[in-house]
Amino acid sequence: MRTQGFVLTEIGEAQRAFSLQEIDIAPLQPDEVLIAAEAFGLNYADVMARLGLYREAPPLPCVLGYELVGRVTEVGANVDPSLVGQRVLAFTRFGAYAKHAKTTANAIVCIDDMPAHEALPFATQGVTAHYMAEVLSPIQAHDHVLVHAAAGGVGSFLVQLAKLKGATVYGKIGSDSKKAYLQSLGADLLINYKKEDYFKTLEQYLGAQKLSVSFNAVGGLTSKRDLKLLGPGGRLFLFGGADLATRKGLIGKLSFLWEMGLILPVGLMMQSKSLLGVNMLKIADQQPLVIQQSMQAMLTRYKNGELQLPQITNYSSSDFAQAHEALGKGQTTGKIVVSWA
Repeated sequence: MRTQGFVLTEIGEAQRAFSLQEIDIAPLQPDEVLIAAEAFGLNYADVMARLGLYREAPPLPCVLGYELVGRVTEVGANVDPSLVGQRVLAFTRFGAYAKHAKTTANAIVCIDDMPAHEALPFATQGVTAHYMAEVLSPIQAHDHVLVHAAAGGVGSFLVQLAKLKGATVYGKIGSDSKKAYLQSLGADLLINYKKEDYFKTLEQYLGAQKLSVSFNAVGGLTSKRDLKLLGPGGRLFLFGGADLATRKGLIGKLSFLWEMGLILPVGLMMQSKSLLGVNMLKIADQQPLVIQQSMQAMLTRYKNGELQLPQITNYSSSDFAQAHEALGKGQTTGKIVVSWA
C-alpha cells in the first residue's frame, strides 16, 4: 500500500535530512499487523542514525522510528483477526515515522483509550529501562545506582524502578533546571556534569562505598570511569553512545573508542564486575516476547500508580524537524511525541 512518511534522505541537520514523501509498505507477513498511526515517538538512537553514527540503521533512503500509537487496520494470516480495530502501542524495527507502519503481532499491546502521549514513553524507553533493571540483572534494595542522562526518558524510568526497589540513586544531568523533576522521582544525589566532575564528586561522596550499578548511555571515557567506581559484583550497562555524536570525523570516532579502553574478560572476572551491552533491536529480533512483556509490565505499573510519566513535549508533524533537532541538541527532557493530526 501507499502512505506518507518522513524519509531520511541524507546525513546531517534534520531540516534537510528528512522529507515528507509518499512511500510503499510491503505486504504483510503472516505474523504481522498494519497500523494506522496517530502519533510516534523520538529516541536518541534516531539522532545517531540521522548523523550517520548508528550501524543498525537501514541504508538511505529509509524511514526511521521505533514506536507508534494507532489502530490496527489489517492482520497477517497467522494473527488473531479480532485485533483489527484495536488501538495499540507498537514497537517497530524502524518505519514508525509514517502514517501507516507494520510490525509483528507480538510487539504490540492494546491500550484502549489511553492518550498517545501517555502510552508512547512505555515503548522504546520504558522497555529498555525494564529490560535492564528488571530482566537482565534486577536491581536490589542495597544497590548504589548511577544513572547517566537521568532526566531523559530511559533515565527517569530507571530512577523510578531503582527507587521502587529501595536502592540509592545518583543522577547525572546537564542542567540544574532538571533537579526538581528528578528530586520528585526520589533521586538521592544529582550531579550537573557541566559544573563538576561527576567521577570525583561520586568518588568523594561514596567514600569507602562503591557503586553497584551504572546505567550508561554515553560511552567514551565515562565507561572506563564507571568501571573504576564499581565494586565487586558491580554491573556496567552500556546501552548508547551519545558522546560519539559530539565527535567529528574519523579521528573523533577513534578517540571515542580509545577512551573506552581495552576491557579484558579475565580482568572483569578477577574483579567480579560485569559489562552488559544492551541493544533493544537485537533483543526484539531474537526475543520479541520480552518486548511485549516489558511494555505490558511498565504500563501496568503506571496504571497502578507506581510510575510517573517522563516529562513529555508534544510536537505536530509540521514541526517534526524542529523536534528532531531539539532532541539532538539536548534541549529536551523526557519524551518527545509527534502527532499526525
